[in-house]
Amino acid sequence: MSSQPIPTRVVLLAGPSGSGKSSLAARTGLPVLRLDDFYKEANDPTLPQVTGSADIDWDSPASWDADAAVAAIAELCGTGRTAVPVYDIATSSRVGRDTFDIARTPLFVAEGIFAADIVRRCQELGVLADALCLRGRPATTFRRRLARDMREGRKSVPFLLRRGWRLMRAERGIVARQAELGAHPCGAAEALGRLADAAAGRCRVPAARQAA
Repeated sequence: MSSQPIPTRVVLLAGPSGSGKSSLAARTGLPVLRLDDFYKEANDPTLPQVTGSADIDWDSPASWDADAAVAAIAELCGTGRTAVPVYDIATSSRVGRDTFDIARTPLFVAEGIFAADIVRRCQELGVLADALCLRGRPATTFRRRLARDMREGRKSVPFLLRRGWRLMRAERGIVARQAELGAHPCGAAEALGRLADAAAGRCRVPAARQAA
């Protein structure tokens, strides 16, 4: 019998805001790394703005610290634990740090709207089990997102309405972009099936790598 430890890998779970990523990840019973905690803070001068508006574009990958997210994933796969920021979306600020510990678990989920942007980097590190893009109907996503954001008081109501309308119109393009980055577009049932496969050790190579 081999004495080599089972390597820890990650399933990246992407999808438009409000597509149900957090709920689906929780249903798996696996440890879940919240990639939204790696957003930049409101006083960061590199934050992008929505074209033709004074609003910060929180849906642009430039509003997020991909380097820190990848470093955390790599450390989790290597040691089973890492320090992560605690981010408050309502104030757009980091309010603390926490230790995320997955112990000896060989698989965890990293979910967030920018998860597809780090597919290639996780492939190169040899830690990627699968990459998924959760998709649904834009109108359903709009309603779910708005109800959640208003319930949690994430931003002002006018901002949420402007953002929600913009994202609903852009949703199909968002899914297409994430697919091009290597995340497999699917509904909740298929996503759960692929996550079960990954937990059983049946990892999949995203299309972005096959085309390389």
